[in-house]
Amino acid sequence: MGTGDDKTELLKQLTIEPQESEPSHWSFWHLLLVSLAAALLGALLTYLLLPQQAEQKLAPQVTKTPTPSKTSSSSKPALSHGQAILNASGYITARRVATVSAEIMGLITEVTVEEGMQVEEGQILARLNDSKAKVNLALAQAQVQSQAQRVQSFVGDLQEAERVLRRLSRLGEDNYSSEAQRTKAQADVAKLHSGLASARADLNVARLNVERSQEDLNDHTIRAPYSGVITVKNAQPGEIVAPAAAGGGFTRTGICTLVDMDSLEIEVDVNEAYIGRVLAGQKVIANLDAYPDRDIPASVIAIIPTADRAKATVRVRIKIHSSDSPLTSANSENAPNRILPNMGVKVAFFNEQFVE
Repeated sequence: MGTGDDKTELLKQLTIEPQESEPSHWSFWHLLLVSLAAALLGALLTYLLLPQQAEQKLAPQVTKTPTPSKTSSSSKPALSHGQAILNASGYITARRVATVSAEIMGLITEVTVEEGMQVEEGQILARLNDSKAKVNLALAQAQVQSQAQRVQSFVGDLQEAERVLRRLSRLGEDNYSSEAQRTKAQADVAKLHSGLASARADLNVARLNVERSQEDLNDHTIRAPYSGVITVKNAQPGEIVAPAAAGGGFTRTGICTLVDMDSLEIEVDVNEAYIGRVLAGQKVIANLDAYPDRDIPASVIAIIPTADRAKATVRVRIKIHSSDSPLTSANSENAPNRILPNMGVKVAFFNEQFVE
């Protein structure tokens, strides 16, 4: 038994007791200090590197600045938007724009135009039902012929009455005709003169009726009052068209809208506090919102002598010098860049007069 106890005691001595884990040296305060040090180091590196990057970005811009040429020192430098004394925005407007309508009320039988079509002055835009007008014209022409025949009848009767009067006068010299016969012949001649004058007046009235009937017939054909472009088509065949005063809820008041593209100009609203910087004839450079990289030469036409109370602005009209503009003509069908009504535009006013 003693031997077993000795072995047990020996095994206990050989057993390794588990050691307690050492406490961590990285406490919360140590971690906080390390984080603050890392943040300070990052801020320092950012402060040192940012000025160098800014210099690298600005360097190419400085090198691209052109130096003034000695050979072109006598030429006038082109104006830039940085030299403008005032900037404003507005729209392209047309001075001549009309809704073409008929002078009379009638049924539309034909419309010969479409949107975007170029028309010339006097070109037919639409036709109305003119059957009654044609009948009235034919009736007036028949009345002219009737009155002309009546005039010829009076002329013949008058010539005969004058011959009778002359014959009776010769017979009266030899006392072969009575005074009563000569008096009656004179009265007949005077009466026929009066009837002939009345017939000729009626003939003139009939001719005027023909002219009026012809005008009524012409009113059934609507023509372009000037050359331009159709922007809106308002009516179709089968509809009733009438002037605004004679129309109702089921009638059209216009056939189409016609715009004269040669009358385009710019209208801008300038704050009344800066209107003193704008003068008639002043040089302007315009840039359409559709083509912001294209400079359009322009000049001030007039300052509208009234202010808008609500917006505290004054309207300014600006002329577009399209012949000097890189933009092609708005009327050209092949023009890639067009100046069109109601386009947005930005303008810059310069402190000098426009020179053609």
